[in-house]
Amino acid sequence: MPAKIVAEGNKVRYAVVAAGSISQEAWMPGVGQTTNSSITAIITSDPEKGRELSKLYGGLKYYSYEEFDQALKEDTFDALYIATPNWMHRQFAEPALLAGFHVLLEKPMEVTEDDCKAINAAAEKSGAKLMIAYRLHCEPSTVEIVNRVRRGDIGDPRMFNSTFVIPLDEKNHRAKNGYHAGPVPDMGTYPINACRTIFGMEPIEVFAVGTKTPTKDFNFHDTVSVTLKFPNERVAHFLVSYSATLVNRYTVVGTQGEFNVDPCFVYGPGVGISYTSTIDGKTETHKGPVVDHFGGQTDYFSKCIIEERPQSQTDTKVRNIGEDSIYNEPILKAGTGWRDVRVIVAVKRALETGQPQKLEEIESRRHMTEDQVRKFNLAKPPSKVINAAAPIKN
Repeated sequence: MPAKIVAEGNKVRYAVVAAGSISQEAWMPGVGQTTNSSITAIITSDPEKGRELSKLYGGLKYYSYEEFDQALKEDTFDALYIATPNWMHRQFAEPALLAGFHVLLEKPMEVTEDDCKAINAAAEKSGAKLMIAYRLHCEPSTVEIVNRVRRGDIGDPRMFNSTFVIPLDEKNHRAKNGYHAGPVPDMGTYPINACRTIFGMEPIEVFAVGTKTPTKDFNFHDTVSVTLKFPNERVAHFLVSYSATLVNRYTVVGTQGEFNVDPCFVYGPGVGISYTSTIDGKTETHKGPVVDHFGGQTDYFSKCIIEERPQSQTDTKVRNIGEDSIYNEPILKAGTGWRDVRVIVAVKRALETGQPQKLEEIESRRHMTEDQVRKFNLAKPPSKVINAAAPIKN
């Protein structure tokens, strides 16, 4: 089925698939900051969530997961925001894309490379637009840092180091679902994407060490240290954990200076992505604005849908809209969602085998362009949250 067409000037109508904390407390309020997007449907396995959110948002159409096929046959929405557990992304994204619906898909894209490629293939077949929800690609300070590295402000970037820790309640659903709900897919996506973007190249080897905190009841490594080797002898390291106090920062070191970014990955009231730059011995502080990450990424995606922006890898105009933010492209040129997942999968193999994992050398891609940046004020929190676990601010 061909992709849904939204007349220029109209709002893109979204259905929310899965109504957990990130949907209720971040994405749904963020949509209200935009002028080109609206929420018209909710798809959830929890009938109480469906009924209550329908009322809270002025009469949204409610579907259960079992009614998903029916939902795709009705003219209730143009696009979907999918925020299910990682291993359920393909279950909803692939049929939606094949039916011509545009998809804004939470990260990581899926849990296997084959799943990622199948999702990309569905978008390619129908022509529907697919974007992985890398909200930081629309965040002003993040884009500024990447562009400064590209300009050569710190010389040749040689080293990247990140620590990302979020204490997780052992009662949270993430605590009981193995590696694919663990800190590497859930949080490691951020430093993986950041170092790939900053270096402008793809890793070629993965090393990993995992530990299990004795006082915690997780059924996976709750703390993981990963080293990525890149071409031209560049190196990146990141540590992610569910078992210590909140930390989120990264440092990129070049031949002429460094950027220290803290906070770097999280969002919420009072949180602006900020950094210090030290170049030729001179240190400056750059305080980032507090913006609505979720409203920003949705506004950008809706703009691409409304304007029917080109997406083919062979179309040079795609470079003007951030070619790695819209992923409707040939399977062999799968987008950055797959590029991050292949590293996550390699980390899993490294943990299981205790051996470094080689990655196929692939062509690097550009990420993030200035026209993706959005500076919406942070949305007001919802007046009510229905049956959602405490959020992990990532």
